[in-house]
Amino acid sequence: MSEPSGSAQALSPRGDEAETAGLVVSNLSVHYGGVRAVNSVSFTVGAGQCVGIIGANGAGKTSTLKALMGLVPRRAETIRFGEVDLTKVRPNDVVRHGIGYVPEGRHVFPGLSVEKNLLLGAYVRPWKGSTRDTLTEVFTLFPMLADMRHRLAGALSGGQQQMLAVGRALMSNPKLILLDEPSMGLSPKLIDDILTVLQKLSAAGHALLLVEQNAKLTFEATATCLVMENGEVAMTGTATDLKTDHRVRQIYLGL
Repeated sequence: MSEPSGSAQALSPRGDEAETAGLVVSNLSVHYGGVRAVNSVSFTVGAGQCVGIIGANGAGKTSTLKALMGLVPRRAETIRFGEVDLTKVRPNDVVRHGIGYVPEGRHVFPGLSVEKNLLLGAYVRPWKGSTRDTLTEVFTLFPMLADMRHRLAGALSGGQQQMLAVGRALMSNPKLILLDEPSMGLSPKLIDDILTVLQKLSAAGHALLLVEQNAKLTFEATATCLVMENGEVAMTGTATDLKTDHRVRQIYLGL
C-alpha cells in the first residue's frame, strides 16, 4: 500500500464554528438490556485536540462512540458539541453537525468503487466546487485511493479499506472525527501509516477521539488519554504519563 503523503492542511475544518466546537460528555451510560456497558463516563475533547480511549476488549470503548452517534440507547447529563445538544439530534443528522465517524470494521460498500464510497461520505453536502475540492484533497492525502478510484472497494486490502473509511469520513468536512479501532488487523507498517494520517489530521486542526486496543498507537497519536475498565473511566492523564504508569499495565494488561 502506498504510504500516505501530501498535507492534510487543505482538509482543515471550515466555517466559523471550527475554532470553537468542542465535545463535552457528562455522565454517559449505556445499557444493553440488563447489561451495563458504559457507566457514568465523562470527558471532553477540545477543538483541535486529539484524545484517546484505551482499554481491553469489552471495556465499553465502542459502546461509548456508538452512544455519541446515537446508535445505541443511552442516558447522559450532557452530550454537547459546540452549541449543539446531541441528545436531541437524530443519529442520521449527527454528521450534519460536523462529526465524522469511522466505525470498527470499516464497513465500506464492497460493490461500489472507491470514488463512489468517498462521494457517499459527502451526502450531507451539495455537490459543488467545495465538495469536489475535498475529494481532490482526500486523494492527495491517500494517493493509493486516487490510483484505485475506479476499483471496487471489496477488492481492496484491509489497510486500503481502512484508509478508504477515513477518507469517506473526511468527505463530510467534519470538525470532530470519531475513530473506532482503526489499527485492527493491520500489519505494523500499515499501523505506522495510520499514525501518520492521524498526526496530519490533528495538525490540520481536526479534533479526534480515537478508540483503540493498541496502546502504543494511541500514546503516540494523542496528547490526552482515558483508560476504560468495565464500562468506567479508570484513569485519565497525558499520554506521556500513562504509558509509564504501572496501573495502566494492571488495568489494560491484567498484570
